Amino acid sequence: MEKKLRTKDRIIQASIALFNEVGERQVTTNHIAAHLGISPGNLYYHFRNKEDIIRHIFREYTKLLETRIKPPSAQARPLDALTDYLDVVFELMWRFHFFYANLPDILARDPALQQDYLQVQQGVLARVMTVIKALKSQGVIAVDEADIRDLAHNIKLLVTFWISYLKTQAPQAEVNQANLYRGVLKVLLLFKPYATAAARADMLQLQHYYSQLVGTDLAAADL
Repeated sequence: MEKKLRTKDRIIQASIALFNEVGERQVTTNHIAAHLGISPGNLYYHFRNKEDIIRHIFREYTKLLETRIKPPSAQARPLDALTDYLDVVFELMWRFHFFYANLPDILARDPALQQDYLQVQQGVLARVMTVIKALKSQGVIAVDEADIRDLAHNIKLLVTFWISYLKTQAPQAEVNQANLYRGVLKVLLLFKPYATAAARADMLQLQHYYSQLVGTDLAAADL
């Protein structure tokens, strides 16, 4: 039997769904309560305001970052670390795309959340650097040690602002799975110039795989 979610968890999950569907700025606590069929007072019993809900969502996002981005095991195939990382990138962008789409505004409204975000991002940078170093040690990429941090920053920058970029280039474009896989493909292309001769064929195969997930029509779009 499926376990019934607590009201607090239902509020968090409903908020994520509504924020993703219509945009975080368009959703009020009254909308969330009506969506769940509960009273506003019931919602305020669990959360002080919408910012409080967003902080709890951010904690869920942080837990996923901490549990999903891991260095590869010694037994892992060389490209597994890259594939796993790209899949995590897609999962986070898809599950929390409202956050990526409106990040500067959300953080500007909540200085405490902004400080938490900056602290978490330091950990994200360290994890991305770990993935890059693992790929280097396994002979998948050849990158100067001095460039690893900058490469990690570039990857993080692309992931953080891909949805915002998409919305500015094509305002009517839907934030769908295909468009997000397009962002994942862009991340892969940051690794491609560093691919070693031994890994180039596998890297091309991975690029082909994500290109198929993007789809023919989107692949032809100039975004």
